[in-house]
Amino acid sequence: MGRPNQVKPPLTGSNRREFFKRSGATTVALVAAAPQLSFAAAPTVFQHGVASGDPLSDRVILWTRVSPASAKPSVSVAYVVATDPGLLNIVKRGSSKTHPGRDYTVKVDALGLQPGTTYYYQFTAEGAASPVGRTKTLPVGPTQRLRMAVVSCSNHAHGYFNAYARIAQRADLDLVMHLGDYLYEYGNGQYGSLRPTEPAHEIVSLSDYRQRHAQYKRDADSQAMHRQHPLLAIWDDHESANDAYKTGAQNHQGATEGDWEARVAAALQAYYEWMPVRPVDVNNLRKNNRLFAYGDLAELVMLEQRLSGRSQQLAATVATPLGPGFVQAGAFTDPGRSLLGSEQEQWLSERLRSTPARWKLLGQGVMFAQLKGVAATNAAGGGVFLNADQWDGYQPARERIYAVLKGDAQHAPVDNVVVLTGDIHSSWAADLTQDPNNPNPAGGGYNPATGEGSRAVEFVGTSVSSPGIDTDGNGAIAGFLRSINPHFKYINLHRRGYMLLDLTPQRAVCEWWYVDTVASPSNNETFAAAFEVQQGSNRLSPSAQTLPPAHPPLLAP
Repeated sequence: MGRPNQVKPPLTGSNRREFFKRSGATTVALVAAAPQLSFAAAPTVFQHGVASGDPLSDRVILWTRVSPASAKPSVSVAYVVATDPGLLNIVKRGSSKTHPGRDYTVKVDALGLQPGTTYYYQFTAEGAASPVGRTKTLPVGPTQRLRMAVVSCSNHAHGYFNAYARIAQRADLDLVMHLGDYLYEYGNGQYGSLRPTEPAHEIVSLSDYRQRHAQYKRDADSQAMHRQHPLLAIWDDHESANDAYKTGAQNHQGATEGDWEARVAAALQAYYEWMPVRPVDVNNLRKNNRLFAYGDLAELVMLEQRLSGRSQQLAATVATPLGPGFVQAGAFTDPGRSLLGSEQEQWLSERLRSTPARWKLLGQGVMFAQLKGVAATNAAGGGVFLNADQWDGYQPARERIYAVLKGDAQHAPVDNVVVLTGDIHSSWAADLTQDPNNPNPAGGGYNPATGEGSRAVEFVGTSVSSPGIDTDGNGAIAGFLRSINPHFKYINLHRRGYMLLDLTPQRAVCEWWYVDTVASPSNNETFAAAFEVQQGSNRLSPSAQTLPPAHPPLLAP
């Protein structure tokens, strides 16, 4: 364990997704006016802000971090929860203690709250008061609407979190879903050089991971988002190391970076200290799949796809016009290879079949839809796939999920499944079908004109700041991909931002919102596109921007 013996050189090409994480833009010089609260400039007790997350119908996690003026064996922290932003109608008071063993972080599971209710909260410690936060519990019973933002891939070194700032200004959201890569492990200049990293080297030890989390939590835009909305979060790979799997990672070298198990333990300890999440199993922190019932409208199923059961990624060695790819042959067809692990896969199957909710939302890290560089029907071999790190690299496991969606003699088909995905630093809307290049639905194929043959849909969100294909401003590469992947209805490879998902019992609409830059602080955002799936249809159609609800609860002051 411990720190690397030497700092790795800056990455000159893509870091793992050979095609999808390249940027043609030149490196932007460091902007001096970073929207970040530095220790020197703001020596406050609550310099990392407040946050909330993992809401249930009667409770929610409240989080903060205390920075005492000098090291102490313990610090007492009090908190209040109220129904108004002025904290006049207090409904709950409590206290807790924190200490160096948990890096002075504070995490309270505030119990006894009312369902579907907006609350405001504040911490006090060391004679100081934290900012006021705003959160919301989940509803129960008949529910008419869910409106949430979906984000992923927030790389501090690659730019400013303008998308977080825009989300913070939206009073109309019920929650924010973060689909991983909340932070990145690389050192200074190794993957992004717009803002420096803390520490300057790649993070490996517990102290390293804690310091990186602290830097991200000092970002003003991150603080604003956390202060206004509860978070549902899963990790992807960069919370530990690039291209992580159960027994290792592409970006982990045991000879210089120690034991993988120890590194994962350090990463997860820091993650659970610094994130407003509720551990599923304190004796097995790698287990992070969990679910949230949003009344009878939706069940939000959060999947863990890196550390609990994933088999190591296989190499892509087949040439395509877009870089190395692979075919579904050899080890790629091994049914023993898994992305979720057998226990979680069985749990997901049971949840899909048994949930009484209208919509089944799967929050997960890597793209479920097939993505090819060379097209072919399944009967002709399926073509050449581009990314072995996503579900394409685990096709037998994906086929087992499709079997659940289609149903069998003992189980009814599962409708109204919406897969929500991050990771790939670009925007996609897809019909989910097993044989997208076969135009005959009666033969197990897919009709791109009507959507017949689709069993579910997927919305993939772009990054908050991490680079996509910034050279595809004219959409030529996106157009080529759509021409050979007809199940994709929307692709944008170069813009940063977030998704907004609006659910009613009748339809699920996804909107893509983009910021104008991540190279500097900016208040500009643009609505770009919207697609929807009607209840029971399991296929996409073009949609329009939705209207926010009237008179949403006030934002925190």
